[in-house]
Amino acid sequence: MPTEPDAATVPGAPYAVADAAEYLAGWWTIDRTVLDVRTGTQGTFRGTAHFRPEGPEESDALKDSESSGGGAASGAVLLHVEEGELTWNGTTAPAARTLRLCPHPDGTADVTFADGRPFHDLDLRTGHWTTRHPCAADLYDGEFTVVSPGEWHLRWQVGGPAKAQLLCSVYRRTVRPLP
Repeated sequence: MPTEPDAATVPGAPYAVADAAEYLAGWWTIDRTVLDVRTGTQGTFRGTAHFRPEGPEESDALKDSESSGGGAASGAVLLHVEEGELTWNGTTAPAARTLRLCPHPDGTADVTFADGRPFHDLDLRTGHWTTRHPCAADLYDGEFTVVSPGEWHLRWQVGGPAKAQLLCSVYRRTVRPLP
């Protein structure tokens, strides 16, 4: 009698991750599409993401935000640095952002902006996570799906008076890129 396949062996099924910080640490390539839902304008971002331990220079710059309740204990935080090129309306320009991943002992994490302001929570223990971030009058709905040890997807749907966007990103593990 046939048995149902385990979710971990089904193509496209989420891949459970015990510890988000441990899984994300290292280098990733990013392929992102950006759609302005109102105008139909589409763009792309191509680049890299590096999840690395926060160094002393970043810790010193962020002490004020951490002392007011944001962030996590020094040494446990990973910086999430994205760099690449955004192509939008026929123009290509450099683009970058830095976030902070503040891990918890249970394998989950909080994600903050570089200055320590809260962004969203993250729990990849089932391989799938949804989260929400209010930004002024707009609302960001995020969906994380881990598909393998070397690939995860992130989808942000943004709605509100200022924006109506869909951002779909594919992250693939890579070795450190050459300078």
